[in-house]
Amino acid sequence: MDDFYDLFKKLKEIMLPYARKLDCKIDNDTELYVDTKHILKNKKPLWFGAVQVKKNYVSYHLMPVYLNPELLNGISPGLKKRMQGKSCFNFRTPDDKFFEELAALTESGYTDYKRRDYIIDVD
Repeated sequence: MDDFYDLFKKLKEIMLPYARKLDCKIDNDTELYVDTKHILKNKKPLWFGAVQVKKNYVSYHLMPVYLNPELLNGISPGLKKRMQGKSCFNFRTPDDKFFEELAALTESGYTDYKRRDYIIDVD
């Protein structure tokens, strides 16, 4: 797990600005978990994303791409290969090129949530 601390910090830097704008539920040395304040029919908040240290990798979850898969149009094949499921990207080593792309994708996801009125009166 210690091997992934620097990787976690880099991925956390991408998600952290949104955690400050939204509803940060967990922020520690191994996890950053971010909800919106939009409440779903099941009375739970809409999830925005998370960064989590796992046993063999660090995961970056971005829920907006689950709700709007079109956000993934145009991502590089390399970043696409790191996807696990519909909204999770797994990393074992840092890669600044992919991190820049992931930062842009996260911004697009945030903008999409705002467009859908899942995020109101921030910024």
